[in-house]
Order: sequence, then structure tokens, then C-alpha cells
Amino acid sequence: MTGTEGAVHPPKLEMFDVAAKTNTDPKGIVRPVEEYRVLPFGVYMARPAPGRPQFHFIESWLLPELGLRVTDFWFNPGHERDQDFYLDVVDVNDHGGGRWLVTDLYLDLVLDGGRGVTVLDTDELLAALGAGLLSRQRARAALETAYLTLDALARHGYDLAAWLSTLGVELHWRRHPPIG
Repeated sequence: MTGTEGAVHPPKLEMFDVAAKTNTDPKGIVRPVEEYRVLPFGVYMARPAPGRPQFHFIESWLLPELGLRVTDFWFNPGHERDQDFYLDVVDVNDHGGGRWLVTDLYLDLVLDGGRGVTVLDTDELLAALGAGLLSRQRARAALETAYLTLDALARHGYDLAAWLSTLGVELHWRRHPPIG
């Protein structure tokens, strides 16, 4: 639990429009994207984050088959966090024409490379389930994704690149050197 108790909300939706080079956030704000890459295993996005006091840039990989969105936030001075990557448990659906709809399934995993993972927002998932905003099947799938991800990261020393390389997935980031 994270202390984010409050109004129960439906799953957040976000659109990644590769062709238009935009990202529509859960509040409906359309943001320009600097770079998209579409690879067989996922979709990469890099864009500025104007108006955010905590961070000024965001890089994300959508990994549909893993049910994950992996994000590297570029924090502003004074807002740094002890994390390497932020993993959202999500559904990623290809809407055709280079458009990807992402449904956030509440659970988040904060990876502190080499040291561990913290799971956030279990309270939100359970509240949404209790309010009928999420089916039992979808809630169960979200929990299973979180468990499988935790297990895989633990078996690979909490090294995201090491785990993903066993699946043939190599993520390239602007700030992080490639593995190998």
C-alpha cells in the first residue's frame, strides 16, 4: 500500500500514436513525442514532460507480451528518487495505424537495480475490483504479471536488462548504455 487512498477511479487510458508522433495522457492532454520506435517486442517513446515539477523528460517502452510499461523518468534537481526504472502493469492493445492504447492496471513496480523492487498501488487495484471497475479476471492477470515480473527480476539480481535479454528483448535508452 502506498498511502494513495482516495476516490476510486477506473483504469487510466493512454494513447501512443506513432504516426502522429503524439502521446495522449490519461487526462486527455495530447503531447508531442520526439521519438518513437516500433520493434517486434515493443514500442519506445521519448518526449519532454512540460509543466511537471518532478521530472522534465520521460522515456518508456511498451512491452505488450509482458504486460508492462517500463519508464525512465528524468527527474528535476531536488526531486530525484532512488529508482532505476518504473514498471507499470498494463494492457497494451494495437489499434492499427500505429496507434497503441494502454490501459494501466493499477500495479506499479519500482526497480532499484541490484537491490530490489517495491510494489505500489495494490490498494488501488483492490478498490477498483471492489467497486466493479475491474473484472476478477483482469485483476488476477495484473497480479500474476506483477508476481512473474518480481520473480524474474529477483532471479536476475534485480537487473532489468539481464532478465529481458533472456527473452530476446534489448531496450535502448538515451541515458543508459546498452548491455554487452
